[in-house]
Amino acid sequence: MAKILVVEDEFLIRLLIVETLENDGYTVLEAPDGETALAIVGATPDLDLIVTDVRMPKTDGFALARSSRALRPKLGLLFVTGYLGTDVPAEFAADRFLQKPFDPDTLAAVVREMLEKQAAAPG
Repeated sequence: MAKILVVEDEFLIRLLIVETLENDGYTVLEAPDGETALAIVGATPDLDLIVTDVRMPKTDGFALARSSRALRPKLGLLFVTGYLGTDVPAEFAADRFLQKPFDPDTLAAVVREMLEKQAAAPG
């Protein structure tokens, strides 16, 4: 089963995401900020997907994504944000975004779809 890193500074939202994904059978790692998350990315070569908030203290989701993709170029990224008005850097235009608040079933469906697409991709 896939290994997913959840990065969210709001504890209750992080808990909801982690529980939703664990209930779907995924191995879930978690981090409260981008700095902690980047250390996990560096130490976890079999990571499949990062689910990250965009606005966080210390390191935002886009900075985390850039650093993570430098280590693992094919790593899946799902950005969750309460601020869809956020300017999305062009390098992430093809990645997925999920507007907060979201339904856990929607989260599960998006993650499942992303992982299936990733598994089917060549290379």
